[in-house]
Amino acid sequence: MSLEQQLCTIEAEARRRIGDAETVAELDALEAEIVGPQSDVAMARRGLRDVPAEDRPAIGRLVNEVATGLGALLTERREALAAVETEARLVEERIDVTLPGRAPARGTAHLVMQVTQEISDIFVGLGYTIAGGPEIETAFYNFDALNTPVWHPSRLESDTLYVAHGDDPEGVLLRTQTSPVQARYMEQHDPPVYIVVPGRCFRRDATDATHTPVFHQMEGLAVDEGITFADLKGTLRYFVREFFGPTVRTRFQPHFFPFTEPSAELAVSCFVCDGSGCRTCGNTGWIELLGCGMVDPNVFGAVGYDPEEVSGFAFGVGIDRLVMMRHGVPELRLFFDPDLRVLEQYP
Repeated sequence: MSLEQQLCTIEAEARRRIGDAETVAELDALEAEIVGPQSDVAMARRGLRDVPAEDRPAIGRLVNEVATGLGALLTERREALAAVETEARLVEERIDVTLPGRAPARGTAHLVMQVTQEISDIFVGLGYTIAGGPEIETAFYNFDALNTPVWHPSRLESDTLYVAHGDDPEGVLLRTQTSPVQARYMEQHDPPVYIVVPGRCFRRDATDATHTPVFHQMEGLAVDEGITFADLKGTLRYFVREFFGPTVRTRFQPHFFPFTEPSAELAVSCFVCDGSGCRTCGNTGWIELLGCGMVDPNVFGAVGYDPEEVSGFAFGVGIDRLVMMRHGVPELRLFFDPDLRVLEQYP
């Protein structure tokens, strides 16, 4: 068989195979066999050296025509297959933009944070300012500035979580209450002062249904000229009725706190039995809510206020306790459990 006949056979077979290719990937693999360095066309081009000199130009043109024609056919077939594949992919991956979007599941504020915000809003409505301070405190601000003597049991390591901090003689600790912010704020601001201080506190408590080493507290402080215990009672009664409802009654009973004098505990009528006695209130009709009192003059002296010119009151309430009371949460530990089955019950 002459070289011309071989080229005609090679071209016919190559055109058939190109036409039978069904994907771009299949065509790419076929291209190397048809016009690649080891293809029949390439072998025919190398065989020109054996062709007589007078026939070599004509045979050379024929080889180039076959190679060019097959290359053009490969390009044309590739474009056609690519168009088909693109259309198929567009149909398969089609998105109907007229359909409503699928909104992702949205989270919500933790129940403790919701109640913290609600309490803050009540006092902001009364003209109070939200204040904050460090969670790692010195013994001075956590105890001394709040009139807590060195022999007080709360300063023992059995109650307080101290932080290793070199040879600091004061002692560095995780604050046991938000009250240190009182002293810090009064040092930096002249009276009048009306602040509430929400935040985390830390104590060396064993974990059980009503105790955890971490808890949330709201501290309140009002300092001005002529403030009396009547102002304290009126403010807290307003807060209680805004939070629990207008029918809740309040009762103040004497107590002791180092940084207030006189001091009291505020109790509210049981919102379950309305004061008649039940399991929630221990059949007393009352539920202890928070501690409060008039700011001790020694606290004013520690921050440079003159107790002869100003007076004030302070109170501290456990936010976690308020949440448990209002929403019927049985265990404090549930607030620190990341189980969505628990958290999703309080959207």
